[in-house]
Amino acid sequence: MPDVPFIPFKQTFVITCIDPRVEPATIFGVKLGEAIILRNVGGRVTPAVLQDVAWISYLHEVKTPDADWFDLVVIHHTDCGSGLFADDELRHGFVTRFHYDDETIADLAMVEPAETLRTDVGLLRRSPQLSSRVKVSGHLYDLETGLLTTLVD
Repeated sequence: MPDVPFIPFKQTFVITCIDPRVEPATIFGVKLGEAIILRNVGGRVTPAVLQDVAWISYLHEVKTPDADWFDLVVIHHTDCGSGLFADDELRHGFVTRFHYDDETIADLAMVEPAETLRTDVGLLRRSPQLSSRVKVSGHLYDLETGLLTTLVD
């Protein structure tokens, strides 16, 4: 196993979807140790994601204060399964079975990925837990064409 650094070689932190059709290593050409990859349903910025980003930001500041700050890259994609959260009946069955808050889950629906991407980048940029030195950008990955388009620079 190669020596993998605490802070990624490329100073990149990617937030994206768990969808197996979206593979950050392939999209960016990153290898082990080059980026932090956080995957969740839809690649949405949730309170748990904000906590993870705050922790990494804090560790970076405390443990490697002289290192360059990282780029935080949010990727949403076309044809995302999280859009099914917009189906009232399907969502209601889910929230009832597992006792989730319906409004919170409904807000995760990615029907218009360009719109949710702008929302999530805004959440990160406004987060008081994130260092202002972290650069946040938003990108849309088109599953059909394989193209990654920057929507929020």
